[in-house]
Amino acid sequence: MFDNSMIFNRTELLLGEDAMRRLQQARVIIFGVGGVGSWTAMALARTGIGHLTIVDADKVAVSNINRQAQATVDTVGEVKVEAMRQMLLAVNPRLDVVALEKEYNQQTAEEFDLESYDFIVDAIDSLSAKALLIRQATAAKHPVLLSSMGAALKLDPTKISVAEFWKVQGCPLAAALRRRFRKSGDMPRRRFRCVYSPELLPNRGATEGDLGDTAMTYNKVATNGSLCHITAIFGLTMAGLIVQDIATQ
Repeated sequence: MFDNSMIFNRTELLLGEDAMRRLQQARVIIFGVGGVGSWTAMALARTGIGHLTIVDADKVAVSNINRQAQATVDTVGEVKVEAMRQMLLAVNPRLDVVALEKEYNQQTAEEFDLESYDFIVDAIDSLSAKALLIRQATAAKHPVLLSSMGAALKLDPTKISVAEFWKVQGCPLAAALRRRFRKSGDMPRRRFRCVYSPELLPNRGATEGDLGDTAMTYNKVATNGSLCHITAIFGLTMAGLIVQDIATQ
């Protein structure tokens, strides 16, 4: 039987004992554990984060296998957050992980005590739910919000960047969110960082009836092509920002 404390010896070698203690004490909630959020969760679990709450209402589908960490031929049909929870515990059995099979929306938002977390990760697809979470998270005094912009229709990993929300350029999702905030007059209460890419490619392999309208409406994200190396970099970047914030305190 291996020594569980040895899992993070390489992490502690780089970050030091104090940072490891802060990682262990940190609480992170991830909304959406798909192509982006699943890799955020996996990276944080492998780095030594102490608590993760993962939120998603979907089940694993065959079409998820190309880009989502918990999606395999064996987990198809399983509740997405439960499959993710089992995978995270296989990495770190001592991780405190709460899996909520739930959609974040106007009806459920009050069920989440956002102030009880140090970091909030927004990896939601729905435009309305995303805007709501951004408003709620930036209204909370304590947690740091990190938000993923659109990760579909992209190929070049070198174009992935981090910027404050109002400075994100070339991303249709960010533009749609800004229009929504300005129209409603209900703006984010404070600044927050986003992972994004200005790259926007067309769907080249669609067959009639498979993808429908490929326009990125973001009312609920249209079905668009996406690749693991892109969605994973988005998710890993958000995890990296969290680890960096904790390690440099």
